[in-house]
This record gives sequence, structure tokens and C-alpha cells, in this order.
Amino acid sequence: MKSKQLTEILEAHAKFVKGDPAGKRADLSNADLSRANLSGANLAFALLRGANLEKANFTDARLGNADFSGANLKNADLRRADLTETILAGADMTGVQLGGVECFRADLTNAILRNANLRATNFRYAKMQGADLRGADVTTTILRETDLAGVNLSGLDLSTTLLPPNFKATSAAG
Repeated sequence: MKSKQLTEILEAHAKFVKGDPAGKRADLSNADLSRANLSGANLAFALLRGANLEKANFTDARLGNADFSGANLKNADLRRADLTETILAGADMTGVQLGGVECFRADLTNAILRNANLRATNFRYAKMQGADLRGADVTTTILRETDLAGVNLSGLDLSTTLLPPNFKATSAAG
């Protein structure tokens, strides 16, 4: 996608988020935004289904309620972004940088988070059924009140991870 076209979409979306009738919800579904610099962007409520966002920079971005279903977010940088209630179901987030991110009530069902940096990320009340966390760094990650059905946490260092009460790592596998 050309830079000018993306700028126009982001400007119209900013108006949409503010409730301006002249605004339009950003629909970047299936767009190729690999390596795009979206640092600080407000993409709350945007549609990015199936988009190629590999190595994109979303640091400090507002992504709450956005739909990234099936998107390619491999090695993307989402540090300090707000992903509250964001839909990431089936997204490939291999190697993603999510350190310090707010994922409160996010949907990460069947998301691939292999080798991801999840340090100090808040997943409270998130849906993570079937997510693949192999090799992820979950140091001080908050997984309390998180649906971990079908999530295999074996092999991860959970010593500083905040887990649901009475959770056993083997109970989520399978």
C-alpha cells in the first residue's frame, strides 16, 4: 500500500474514532503493511483481518477493539500498545514484541505466539484457547482470569508468571 493512501485512510479513521460523520472506519483487511511504521497510530476499531503486518512498528499505538483475525504479525513491534478487547484470533504473532502491552479481554484464540516477548503483558480475561506459546518469554506476564484451555505452557519458565489460582501447567496442555 502506498504511503499517501495509508495516510488518507488513517486521517479518515481518526475522524471516525472521534465520532465525526466525515470519518470512515479503516478497513485494511488483507493489506500489505509489512514493515510499516504505525508507531503511535490510533487504529482502535480498525479492520486488519488477514493483513500482512510482518515487522510492522505499532509501538505506543491504540489498537483497542481492532480486528486482526488471521493477520500476519510476525516479528511486529507492539510494545506499549493498547490491545484492550482486540481480536487476534488465528493471528501469526511469531517473534512479536508484546512487552508491557495491555491485552485485557483480547481474543487470542488459536493465535501463534511462538518465541514472542510477552514480558509484563496483561492478559487478564483474555481468550487464549489453543494459543501456541512455545518458546515465549512469559516473565511477569499476567495470566490470571485468563482462559488457557488447550494452551500448552510446558517448557516455559513460569516462576514469575501470574497464573490462575490452582493452575497446573500440565492441565492446560492438550
